[in-house]
Amino acid sequence: MTPPLGDIAHLGHTQLFTPDLDASVAFFTDYLGLTVNGQGGDTVYLRTYDDYEHHSLVLTARERPGLGRLALRASGEEALRRRVAALEAAGRPGRWVEDEPGIGRLYLTADPDGHEHALYWESEHYEAPEELRPALKNQPQARPNRGVGVRRLDHVNFLAADVLANAEFQQELLGARPTEQIRLDSGRIAARWLTFTAKSYDVVYTEDRTGSKGRLHHVAFATDTREDILRAADLAIDTGVFIETGPHKHAIQQTFFLYVYEPGGNRVELCNPLTRLVLAPDWPLITWTEAERSKGQAWGLKTIESFHTHGTPPVA
Repeated sequence: MTPPLGDIAHLGHTQLFTPDLDASVAFFTDYLGLTVNGQGGDTVYLRTYDDYEHHSLVLTARERPGLGRLALRASGEEALRRRVAALEAAGRPGRWVEDEPGIGRLYLTADPDGHEHALYWESEHYEAPEELRPALKNQPQARPNRGVGVRRLDHVNFLAADVLANAEFQQELLGARPTEQIRLDSGRIAARWLTFTAKSYDVVYTEDRTGSKGRLHHVAFATDTREDILRAADLAIDTGVFIETGPHKHAIQQTFFLYVYEPGGNRVELCNPLTRLVLAPDWPLITWTEAERSKGQAWGLKTIESFHTHGTPPVA
């Protein structure tokens, strides 16, 4: 049974592994405009300027790049207990930890592919120091005067050996709603987009044609406007950031996007999806066929092969 809508409130933050911590921190602060908000050992906590929580991104030094955990904030203590009970009843028990600043207890579990998920409720609201205090009291932090200045973490795209099994984990145990998908001629689901909120998607599963498990395709950060994406492309050229593809527009979800790589080897998407909301409570699942996908992106750009095969190395 699908749980009540709203048990998961939103994407809290995500963790990336990087073999070059200093260079990765420089990328996210200087190029994207995040702010460092703490460090412990080989881990650095960073935040986007419009995040009300302590951090939006966790960077941890590892030998290989990849995804650590995706943290999802519940809508309340009771909602968190419901999701934990559902996970344990479904044979996906986890464990409780308290290992991140500004966050209370986290319940660690994993999807069928092995991607770690952390569910939590307790979270302290960010209080900006004087030098970062905004002029508008309804904004957590002043907008940075460097880099792109991304507003928030937007979504995470997982690579998966079995898209359907992982998407159903999100739907049946966490309460996500599917909004769009790709169905191949064989009937196999090659990708599915899901949301916990009024946004058109928060989490994506894309088929990993290598058959590997636990890999990451990309993490995405939202900008205010399309023009910010164009500016990000110019800034990437000026600062030596590698552009994989874009700026362009996805046909699926109509996201205006730019794919770049950070120095540690993780793919990062800059996106402007702010006009796409799912307001209908009975939103139908939109299915794209193999023939429709072969037409490419919205304005004719062919979907790059690395969309399925490149990805980051398996999580260590």
